[in-house]
Amino acid sequence: MTLFKLIQDLNFLLSEHPSVVNFRWSPTESWGSTWSFLITSISAYIAAAAALHIFLRLLRRKNPVPLGPIPALHSLATALLSAAIFAGMLASSAAEIRDTRWFWRRSKTPFQWLLCFPLGTRPSGRVFFWSYIFYLSRFLHISRTFFAILRNPRKFPQFHLINHSILICIAFLWLEFSQSFQVLAILSTALVFAAVHGYRFCTEIGILPESYSPSFVMLCRIVLVVANLGWHLGVIVLHFWKGGCNGMGAWGFNTVLNGFVLLFVLNFYVKKCLFCERDFAADSGADATSEISYKLLNNSSNRL
Repeated sequence: MTLFKLIQDLNFLLSEHPSVVNFRWSPTESWGSTWSFLITSISAYIAAAAALHIFLRLLRRKNPVPLGPIPALHSLATALLSAAIFAGMLASSAAEIRDTRWFWRRSKTPFQWLLCFPLGTRPSGRVFFWSYIFYLSRFLHISRTFFAILRNPRKFPQFHLINHSILICIAFLWLEFSQSFQVLAILSTALVFAAVHGYRFCTEIGILPESYSPSFVMLCRIVLVVANLGWHLGVIVLHFWKGGCNGMGAWGFNTVLNGFVLLFVLNFYVKKCLFCERDFAADSGADATSEISYKLLNNSSNRL
């Protein structure tokens, strides 16, 4: 009975609390919901990263700056937050389907509703609350950009800046235009982030070997990109088959972005496989090739 009561209380906090049920995305009720905030925050993020890099270059520092337990604590916080977002979005989706199914059950299945919001859907209620939390969590992720600069002062992490800036924009557009398929995208992204940052936390405190971390992160990244592209294709099919899905303008932007990211990941993965083949083909250069491959893969894993 105690366990059942605990599950009930947790479900109430995740999907039935008044703050969750009555959430509404608007400039007057939601912090960070204006276009000016979006532009200002991304500009400040890029400026701060550039200023830190220039400052370290002026100091002529080449060695990594000791960060102590900060990266491990950041990974733990990110993993826990991602797990909470996953659980909250899952519970809220089930509750939303239960409460609104009478309205669309003749035209859609629950899975189709997750992919394709009805036209006229407004950004309010349970699932948009957790979409908002996901949007805010993107600002926690940008800390890894500064970790990367401090760990390698000689290299400016351009991909970090571009990747995190675009992801913040996407999360904002999901809310601003009530974009379809965001529930599945957030569920898959939060699950992958919880696994990746949980694994990263374990490697940073020495529980698991660090040598497997880049391969694990790359595998998760590929799975996530392929899953998101699958959601995109599902939306376009339902859009023409079921009479329209909400937020298709933002869908177009996300499709281009995810296509670019998929090409980048596949290109990198093919190069990694080629490096591995060279390791087996040339014994004399095996150690050097393996080191190059590991460094490339490790750099890519830090971008997630």
